[in-house]
Amino acid sequence: MSIAITSPQLKENAAEALKDAQLQEALAKVGPGFIGKRAAAAAAMPEFDALRDSARDIKNHTLAHLDLYLERFEEKVREAGGHVHYAVDAADARAIITDICKRLSAKTVTKGKSMISEEIGLNDHLEAQGIIPVETDLGEYLIQIRHETPSHIIAPAIHLNKRQVEADFRRVHTDLPADRDLTEPTSLLAEARGELRQKFLVADVGITGANFLIAETGTSVLVTNEGNGDLTQTLPKAHIVLASLEKLVPTLEDATQLLRVLARSATGQDMSVYTTFSTGPRRPQDGDGPGEYHVVLLDNGRSAMLEGELREMLRCIRCGACMNHCPVYHAIGGHAYGWVYPGPMGSVLTPSLIGVEKGANLPNASTFCGRCEEVCPVRIPLPKLMRHWREKEFERHLTPAPQRYGLKVWSFFATRGWLYRPATRLAMAALSLLGRSKGRFSSLPLAGGWTKYRDFPAPEGDTFQAQWRARKASSRSNAA
Repeated sequence: MSIAITSPQLKENAAEALKDAQLQEALAKVGPGFIGKRAAAAAAMPEFDALRDSARDIKNHTLAHLDLYLERFEEKVREAGGHVHYAVDAADARAIITDICKRLSAKTVTKGKSMISEEIGLNDHLEAQGIIPVETDLGEYLIQIRHETPSHIIAPAIHLNKRQVEADFRRVHTDLPADRDLTEPTSLLAEARGELRQKFLVADVGITGANFLIAETGTSVLVTNEGNGDLTQTLPKAHIVLASLEKLVPTLEDATQLLRVLARSATGQDMSVYTTFSTGPRRPQDGDGPGEYHVVLLDNGRSAMLEGELREMLRCIRCGACMNHCPVYHAIGGHAYGWVYPGPMGSVLTPSLIGVEKGANLPNASTFCGRCEEVCPVRIPLPKLMRHWREKEFERHLTPAPQRYGLKVWSFFATRGWLYRPATRLAMAALSLLGRSKGRFSSLPLAGGWTKYRDFPAPEGDTFQAQWRARKASSRSNAA
């Protein structure tokens, strides 16, 4: 029941994305929108980098003592009248949620945005059980009616434009007047609100993710900009929180520290429009709220990451800043990555969860420019972790044979300076001579992957090492 994995076809997916004119038009708006707002928000807070250090330390401490905080969280949830369920894998999580829904005779389930529910393929599973899931986040609603997956972890429908949304609404909302005006974003929003309002009122169960889970109080924290999360939590018979183990933080103070860097990193806001703290089911004195409160904690490979070199990836707070600043994501979008998590964070997390055999291509979808690490609010060294997967790919012979042998030849020369220096000088001189007339090459032996899409510039001088030695010798001569 999990979503199809096309990560092994990354290169083919990327080629299709680069040819998609509509997608390229939509992706052109990603950088200017997110990057400028994040920079302005960070500049307006002098202590922003200190907060990032604090956020990193909070997550590191929690991961080091995760077993203790899980026990504390479960204890506090039960004290508040709720229930905690542990799911080893996706199948366990689906079964737990289905059992709750069937016990309550649920026919309709409203859902807040949750990447974990995408990871376990929850919607398809519920439909197969005769339960109708309704995504209530606007972006998630759009991709649900298009039968697509999210292309971004905080903006699921960022790959769509207004024309496509209008066409989809006219296709799906057939009970509305055909001559209605849907030319303005406000009219599209009003129509979605009207359709979803009916779903909120009839839903039997509400399912949300969680940005944080607080061990001190047994509280789940949900951050949204639309308010759909609140309606999903409070109106139905039961509220199910679906989250992975690493969402735990020790205290309320820790959660508020992380919230200060989350919205600023994600959307450039000081705070999201709605930040909701939920603790247990409705109490006798409460005016509203669910009759039951359940937290489903998913492992699905996380505990294995705790003991290895990829532990730092579990600090991720799903802000999306890494993909907002990634030139590769800007070029190919999220669907090209072939599974739930796109961009630099997905290039590290996906091989951890589905195996390097299926996700080996993803860590190669990086220029290693370092922008992802530079903007990460919890300072995850994403380039280092992608290099880890590249090394594993090489060790397991998952890279193409010509690439492996080419690297071995290069390594042979590079570790023998006395041979590497004259060889590269000879190669540069030959290329400079051969390319002198045009100043570039449209084809080169062993470089077809490059010259298929762009020219290769002809060298104009000596090698860097030779120029550096000459400059150093000149400086010494001038000093004397």
